[in-house]
Amino acid sequence: MGETTVTTLEGRQRPTSSPIAGERNDRNGQDQPRRLHRLRTPRRPRLWFEILLIAVSYWTYSLIRNAVPEQKSQALRNADWLWELEQHLGIAVERSVNHAVDSVTWLIVGMNYYYATLHFVVTLGVLVWLFRAHPGRYAATRLVLFATTAVALVGYYLYPLAPPRLMNGSTFIDTVLVHHTWGSMASGDLKNMSNQYAAMPSMHIGWSLWCGLTIFALASVPWVKVLGLLYPVTTLVVIVATANHFWLDAVGGMLCLAFGFATARLWYGATPYALPREVAAREDSETPRPPVKA
Repeated sequence: MGETTVTTLEGRQRPTSSPIAGERNDRNGQDQPRRLHRLRTPRRPRLWFEILLIAVSYWTYSLIRNAVPEQKSQALRNADWLWELEQHLGIAVERSVNHAVDSVTWLIVGMNYYYATLHFVVTLGVLVWLFRAHPGRYAATRLVLFATTAVALVGYYLYPLAPPRLMNGSTFIDTVLVHHTWGSMASGDLKNMSNQYAAMPSMHIGWSLWCGLTIFALASVPWVKVLGLLYPVTTLVVIVATANHFWLDAVGGMLCLAFGFATARLWYGATPYALPREVAAREDSETPRPPVKA
């Protein structure tokens, strides 16, 4: 039914393509880029979906991170090598910072609680703020965070690393144990619930820098922008002072964040902060076309 025939001079008949089929193929060729465009166009986020997505994603992240084999001997060797590299570079001041801050009880106790709580509280707070105030940028900025965290899992698997406080013969102070503060999943009674040798890269830095850049780029109040920039800087001091990370762990977190931004840039065709603040009205590309008459 979909083909016509043409009689040649030799008397043979050969099929020719149907104009209807050709039009259908043209339409399919046009629909593919339209579908891709719809997928890449930011839509208004749905609260129930975002809550479910974040909960499932964090559960999956924790499961995979803690399922990475605790290669203690390799993690300790990597820590020794990294410490020697920092000494060669002249940046191995983590132990001095750790001891200096630990001598001020109220300061180190505050840092312990900072390390345990703000990592989650501020990140969730920025997500909620984006959801409410910048719906057009929410999905792209969230993708940065998710891609950053996903590539960090690769780092935990390929490069097990002991934190400074667990190094062989270490004179670093485990400030959570010494001051009996709660919160660190890698110290005290909670240490068996978390992989202690997943220090590289530092997601405290990856997440805090994501928060800081987002606040700086999108906040309208100057002093809020300043707080946004101070947050990852303060976090860097905290992770070193509490002997949970080396400086170079922070560099690893920054590289993961760069990968996250590159992923969002490739998918959306623009940096998340350059996207419109509000969700654009969706084009009515689903309007049915009139049937084609044969």
